[in-house]
Order: sequence, then structure tokens, then C-alpha cells
Amino acid sequence: MTELIAVAVITILAVISPGADFAMITRNSYLYGRRAGILAAFGIASGILVHVSYTLLGIGILIAHSPNILLAIKIAGAIYLIYIGYKTITSKTEINVDINSTKNGSMTSFRTGFITNVLNPKSTLFIVSTFTQIVSPSTDIGLQVGYGIFMSLMHLIWFMGVAIFFSHHKLRAAMLEKQTILNRIIGIILMGLGASLGIIPLAN
Repeated sequence: MTELIAVAVITILAVISPGADFAMITRNSYLYGRRAGILAAFGIASGILVHVSYTLLGIGILIAHSPNILLAIKIAGAIYLIYIGYKTITSKTEINVDINSTKNGSMTSFRTGFITNVLNPKSTLFIVSTFTQIVSPSTDIGLQVGYGIFMSLMHLIWFMGVAIFFSHHKLRAAMLEKQTILNRIIGIILMGLGASLGIIPLAN
């Protein structure tokens, strides 16, 4: 029971802490609407399952003890976030955006959320550290899989909520009126997160 509570608490804290996933969902939701935000949330939840899968297969232990592999993940994640941030900053402002606009296609929205999470070192470290430091090796594999599904579902529920909030028609309309400023703010945040991921490995 103690292990279950620890996993639940750590997961909830990890999910609600602001980061690249949050910025990405906010961006997709206000720019392209609720459907795009929710699809990106499904992409993030699917990314979590990828982290859980390789951790349960034992690769997570290798990542935890191999600085070079983790460094590669950090660099790839940094490059992707900086790229998305740059694209957000330089995107053409749409003064007369349809409030019901869903410009981003289903696969584009899902893929954006998925790649953002899969290349997010925060998610990698969260999953790997939880399964190597909190979950006992003697814990039944079925229960470990259950933990992984729980982690994925918590991400899905939280980010669907974020998507619904930022895609509310009144809030979205207000945000779209300030689209140029918001694009720059979100873009700078994404690029800043990416830059921090690139700087931290160099500092180490």
C-alpha cells in the first residue's frame, strides 16, 4: 500500500508541474481548438507508455546508468523544443481566425504531443526513477504494468483538462486577439526549456 501511495503522489506531482508538455498543450488548444489540444494530450499519454515500456523491459536501467544515452535524449529533446518554439514565434498571425478553427490535422496534433513527451528528459527521468527507486523489483509485473497505465491516464486526464480550459471559446477568443504576443511568449518558453536542456548537459 505504501508503494502504491508513493507512486500515486509522485505521478500527480510530476503531471501538474509545468513544463514542455503543458506549454505544448496550451499552444495547440488556443491556436487550433479543443480537438487539437485533446489529441495532443493523447499523444503525451502515449509517450508515457513508451517510457514505461522500455523501463519495464530493462532499458530504463541502462538509461539511468548510461550518461551518454541520457545526454542524447536531452539533446534531441532540446533541439525539438527549440524548433517548435521558433516556429511558434515566427508563425504568421491570423487576425481573423475562425473560433471553430481546427487547422492542425489529427495526426499532426497527436504527433506533436507524442514527440514532445517522448523526447522530454523530465518524463524519462520521472518514469525511470519511479520504477528503479520506488517500485520494488519484487512487485508483481502485472501491478507494475498497472502503475504505468495509471501514469499514462493521469497525464491524459490532466492535459485534457488543460486543453478544455484553454480552448474555451471566450478564453480562446481573448487569447487569439493577442495571438502575436502569446505566440512569442509560448515560443520563448519552449525555446527556453529547450535551451536549458542543452545547457544542463554541458554544465555537467
